[in-house]
Amino acid sequence: MALRRKLWVDFWGELSKGQRFYSSKFDLKKLRPMIMKRIENRAKDYPIRDMVPVAREVLKARALLIRGVSTLIKVFPVQACKFCPEVFIGEKGHLIQTCRGFRRRAKNRVHEWISGRLDDILVPVEAFHLRNMFQPVIQHNQRFDFERVPAVVELCWQAGADPTDEDLHLNTRNSDGIVGGVHGVESLSPEDLTVIANGTLKAWETLRSGVQRLSLVYPVKVCEHCSEVHVGPSGHKARLCGVFKYESWRGTHFWKKAGVDDLVPPKIVWHRRPQDPPVLLDEGRGYYGHAPAVVDLCTKAGVVPPTKYFTMIKVLGRSEPVGSEH
Repeated sequence: MALRRKLWVDFWGELSKGQRFYSSKFDLKKLRPMIMKRIENRAKDYPIRDMVPVAREVLKARALLIRGVSTLIKVFPVQACKFCPEVFIGEKGHLIQTCRGFRRRAKNRVHEWISGRLDDILVPVEAFHLRNMFQPVIQHNQRFDFERVPAVVELCWQAGADPTDEDLHLNTRNSDGIVGGVHGVESLSPEDLTVIANGTLKAWETLRSGVQRLSLVYPVKVCEHCSEVHVGPSGHKARLCGVFKYESWRGTHFWKKAGVDDLVPPKIVWHRRPQDPPVLLDEGRGYYGHAPAVVDLCTKAGVVPPTKYFTMIKVLGRSEPVGSEH
């Protein structure tokens, strides 16, 4: 009984000490320099040595992917909708009525196709290029003081890789004049195209798996309401979101943890299988399969897609409604 009473006395004594420690008499201003110093010291733990080879591998895979896709789209035409982000890989676009159009246009219309480009397959995602990982938060009036670079390259730079000027400025928007793919594509044999497609698909998988590993170690954020990405411990304060109508111009972003699809968007497209008609019809839209644009492009060159995409592609699925058969 005496021992139990002693334990209670010790417990309440320690609790009262904690209460006095967090009382209003404690000067919180003295704590702020300690917190800031601890944040600055965190930079000494980065980059993590074991993740540096992963970052270098991701940079290499990204360059190979851009070169491979740049080569393949010169042989296999890409169709892009004039009024929405829809993309289709083939000589002619499909007739599926999924066009979202402009804001004032009618919905669910047939797409109006134009020639697609590299950035229709590899969607560009950019982020602010920080001077160091734990620098102060970028304010709205500082948004023009920082360069915009590909988000994957920024992630690799913070992870310890040393990107070249080509990596920093190589983007899918302007890579046609920088990379241009393989020279003399017209003279390549089907076997050569298959080899290029195999390397391209391998680079795609390596890029995504590497980015996923890096994002588990290094903080990457994406806005809940738009596609803005920030690589760093806290998001920037640039008012660029514009999701709320009551904002006078643009609003601040609402940040959450980003995934691999936010940094490397897969760009899902309709996948035409051998059992499908030459032109995909709207009546069979529930039976056709889908695939990431890079995977679909590589299959056009004779590459067998990885088994993890079989469910999405619907390899053995029907191509038309039962009632349409005669």
